[in-house]
Amino acid sequence: MKILVPNTIELQLGSDAEVVVYDVSADIPAEHRDAEVLVTWQNPGRQLDHAVRDLPELRLVQTLAAGPDAVLAAGFAADVRICSGRSLHDGPVAEHALALILGAVRRLDLLHDAQRERRWDADFISAQSAAETRSAYTLAGSRVTIWGFGSIAARLAPMLGLLGADVRGIARSSGIRSGFEVRAEADAAEVLAETDVLVSLVPASPETADLFDAAVFGMLRPGAVFVNVGRGATVDEDALIDALATGRLRTAAIDVMKTEPLDAESPLWTTPNLVITPHVAGNRPVGASALIDENVARLIAGEELRNQVRP
Repeated sequence: MKILVPNTIELQLGSDAEVVVYDVSADIPAEHRDAEVLVTWQNPGRQLDHAVRDLPELRLVQTLAAGPDAVLAAGFAADVRICSGRSLHDGPVAEHALALILGAVRRLDLLHDAQRERRWDADFISAQSAAETRSAYTLAGSRVTIWGFGSIAARLAPMLGLLGADVRGIARSSGIRSGFEVRAEADAAEVLAETDVLVSLVPASPETADLFDAAVFGMLRPGAVFVNVGRGATVDEDALIDALATGRLRTAAIDVMKTEPLDAESPLWTTPNLVITPHVAGNRPVGASALIDENVARLIAGEELRNQVRP
């Protein structure tokens, strides 16, 4: 068996199979187009399209991304199994989400602006300490809602709880997950009406396109905070800009956008009260080699694969 692994990450595989490193910016060399396993990480869409065409023996595509949307959209044959990198990014994404949440709540963007201007921000000091506004500058006593309550949310929610936040989730179905109450999407309006901070961990799919639109932002408590570390396709960016401009949202922080890299002319760059990071929340898969080894062994044994999303 031949396994193609990308040159965008260092992997130490224990498999006895032939392991070939390929360049994600180029077509697969002709002598390696007999590969049965393709590992992807940061592959451009064009390269994935060509892999569909050039790898007729393929049996498994193992993406190291938490969301398999790009691989699923490439159009691999129906008999090719596709597995996601779910769980590889739980720690890194939870850390980055926590950083964005704290930065947004405590308005580190304003303090950074003041630093660049060499200005002691007396207005900020007053607002943070005033009885009528000080609760906006802390997670203690706040209601945080995580929409998309999977393994990353299970890592993030306890961190928020330790800081005094009341954490709830929204998902397709209700229940108790990792000790936290999760409400069904049908109850979103009721949950959002009591939400101070909304965190999106929602994956991209036809059903979630522009999920976070003017209607959803309008359901939140006035002056709420929005953080997106899920997928850019889930946010109506015009609605986000408008919600920030009108004060419906106090501030927002996004790690993902509809188009990446973000065009220099995008209005998001200059939107007040918006913090942007360049899709770095989950930029370092943890445990990738072990996942690949396990799934290759399972594939050879004819067993069900871990994180299999298709078929």
